[in-house]
Amino acid sequence: MSLAAASLLSVVARADTFQLNNGETITGEALLASANDSGVQVKVGEGEYKRIPWTSFSQEDLKKFAQNKKVEPFVEPFIEITPEEKAKKTEVNIKQPPRLAREAKHSLLGAFLGSGLGLLILLLVYAANLYAAYEIAIFRAQSVPLVCGVSAILPLAGPIIFLAMRTRSLPEAPTWQTAEPVPEAEAETVNPMQGEVSPPSGGLKLHAEPEKAAPDAPAPVIFQRGQFTFNRRFFETKFPGFFGVVRRDADKEMVLAIKSSRGHFPGQRITRIAANDLHLEIQKGHATEEVMIPFVEIQEIQLKHKDAS
Repeated sequence: MSLAAASLLSVVARADTFQLNNGETITGEALLASANDSGVQVKVGEGEYKRIPWTSFSQEDLKKFAQNKKVEPFVEPFIEITPEEKAKKTEVNIKQPPRLAREAKHSLLGAFLGSGLGLLILLLVYAANLYAAYEIAIFRAQSVPLVCGVSAILPLAGPIIFLAMRTRSLPEAPTWQTAEPVPEAEAETVNPMQGEVSPPSGGLKLHAEPEKAAPDAPAPVIFQRGQFTFNRRFFETKFPGFFGVVRRDADKEMVLAIKSSRGHFPGQRITRIAANDLHLEIQKGHATEEVMIPFVEIQEIQLKHKDAS
């Protein structure tokens, strides 16, 4: 008798009360091992079982069943999700990325001076300013120290000032046409060996040949910077006869005198020419020498006869 009562108490202890959607209430033990897609069996009495579909259980009972991992896949499709729970599941947690702190505002010059790259850019611009001043000084025939000094004190403004000025005209060297004539009295030379004594009637006499008259040299042709642009095309079109190893008769007696900022170079032949410079063969003593002359340094070119001064 006591054993039957104990078993009855254990069944009652494990029994649950389920509230169905149709208003009925069922008290019994849910056999979770019998759960499938259609429902679960509930033991309502001794030897009495009843299969209840999942759609008949209330939402509270379905959520209790869902706490069991084996039954959860069958129950989850029938559990209604409230808008609050749905919003909570689909909520996106936006994390703000770390942002760099903004630098304090500076002027343009202060920004350049505040970084190594800015200082490098300023040094390059200053060096380009001085190089431009050097080129402008040669182009305008001005003093290179003067132009570079002003440009060093007034960057950018100095080169612009000298570039806006006109090219300074250099004094031309005197030629055989512009030289002052020598008076005839000074031009006559006196032989100190000759005297008033008449030469002896007999004996040897020195043979005096008449002096040959100097041939008339043609006038030199002058090309000055500012009036002409000195580049490779200029030399190839104006002086084609100076590129050959053998000079033609028309240019055989002519000399190409180039005046640059480094000196005066009378040349016989142009050995090489590039986009920015040329190589001129000049006579140095009994040998020849090749000199490289950049186009930017050329101030004047004279095409003249070799006997012309």
